[in-house]
Formats: sequence, structure tokens, C-alpha cells
Amino acid sequence: MSPSDGSALEAATDALDSAEARRDIAQLMRGLISLQSHDVAYTSIGLHPDDLAGVSTSLFSLAVKPAHHRNPRVSVAQTALAIARSTLWRDALRKFIDLPSDLPCCLVAGLISLDGMENHLFQARAATTDPSGQHILILDLTSAAVGYADAYTSILEAVAHTLSFTNPDPRPVESTRTSRLLEVLL
Repeated sequence: MSPSDGSALEAATDALDSAEARRDIAQLMRGLISLQSHDVAYTSIGLHPDDLAGVSTSLFSLAVKPAHHRNPRVSVAQTALAIARSTLWRDALRKFIDLPSDLPCCLVAGLISLDGMENHLFQARAATTDPSGQHILILDLTSAAVGYADAYTSILEAVAHTLSFTNPDPRPVESTRTSRLLEVLL
């Protein structure tokens, strides 16, 4: 989802003819717009069956930040340490993930609690880098459905394993010409 999806969501709430739905969608859109200031490039909302509440929700986001060190392993480690050292974490799991791309990747997952809130949220965050090492990518999966913490951790780890990088604007490769002198000598 992105702020550009606002008109489609507003059309859906108009069909529901609900003031509460309009208010919720407006709050959601404000939240999505505010994520841009945190380098969030992509968001997605997950709806999952839940025996207790009927539906559990989760928020997935992908943030892209500039790397602050030339060595990508150092950049990823610094980012993961900063995530893990947050005072919001309770009972956090921290581990390295071996990606098929051989890019460095760290996972931090566990419960977080905000000041003034009794309930906890589950959050899993994976930090990795692009192949050039110029950017740090932070994959984030957050949900109030803390009972599914292990499943959400597995989901985020599986997503990290699917990361691949392609040039969005590939230029044709120019063929290298052989030396005319080499042609004469052969």
C-alpha cells in the first residue's frame, strides 16, 4: 500500500457508507504518509485468520537507508545492533541469517512495548544490504497478534531469503571490439 492508494481505499469506504471506516482509512493514510519520513519505500498490510479475534493484522514494511560504512558487513552489523539495543524490546531473539546471495543479514525479533501501553506488539526486523553496499535494507513485520510470533519470525526470515536485486534501468551491454591489429596478425 502507498499513499497513492488513498483514492481506492476511500472508494471502498464510500461503498461501506460508514463514518467509522472513513475515520480509520484517514488515520491509516496519515500513518502511511508519515512512514515516508522514515525512509520506508514499501508497505503491505496482512490479514490472517485468527481463532480468537477472527482476523489478525500485520504490517510489513521495507525501508531503504544509506549505508554509513564502506564495508557492508559493518553497516549491517551496526544497523542490527542499533535495532537490538532499543529500549522497547522485551525477550528479543538475535541471529545472523545466511542468505543465498551471501549478503550479510541480521534478524532481531521479539516483543516490544511502548510507554503507557499494557499490551505488547510483536516485531521482527531483518537488516541486510544491496549488492553494492551503498544501502541498508530493513525488512519489518509488526503485529499485535503476539501468539503468532514464531510464525511471523519464520515469515520474515523466508522473505529475506527471497530478496533479489535487478537493475530497474538496464542499459544494453556494448560488445567489446577486437583489435584490428590482432585481426591482421591472425
